[in-house]
Amino acid sequence: MQNQPRFKPLRQSDFFEDGRSSRPPVAGTVARGQLRADTYFYTGMMGAQAGDQMPFPVNEQVLERGRERFNIYCSPCHSRSGDGNGMIVQRGYRRPPSLHVERLRKAPLGHFFDVMTNGFGAMPDYAAQVSPGDRWAIVAYIRALQLSQSAPRTLVPAGQQVPSAPPQYPGTPGSGATTAPSSSSGNVQTPKGEQKQ
Repeated sequence: MQNQPRFKPLRQSDFFEDGRSSRPPVAGTVARGQLRADTYFYTGMMGAQAGDQMPFPVNEQVLERGRERFNIYCSPCHSRSGDGNGMIVQRGYRRPPSLHVERLRKAPLGHFFDVMTNGFGAMPDYAAQVSPGDRWAIVAYIRALQLSQSAPRTLVPAGQQVPSAPPQYPGTPGSGATTAPSSSSGNVQTPKGEQKQ
């Protein structure tokens, strides 16, 4: 067993004409699970434009998975409500736009998928952390989140009342820094209720 008739990876070999023991894959070979024949599913693009449809039906399980993944990967910056004031932003990171601004409410679904896949501005790509199926689940949840915050009264079933007015989300401030509460006397409340001058 000490001397086996085999080649070690990347070792030289005089058996093959090119001198390499490792053989290149046959032309056109696709690794298992890497065919990616459905271009839209893996890119969110239809040609050069972002598509505006889901590549699979959306049901409760898809939305629940999207909510779970959104809360893990997106909420640190975008917050759980999508207003762009997540915990990382509150610590000084550049503030992302609210997902509830008109521009993003009208953005096609493929735009969100593309941003998660390739990054945009200060946002890094999440292609390595979030699988394509989960990215689409997040896209579906983002759209549901947008609808939940700006749904018209006509969608409320007859006989039910809207409990309160929907929250108003600011646009996109420049730095993302949070502002301290102000008062006319210049006093600021500390967490323990003491007054600072």
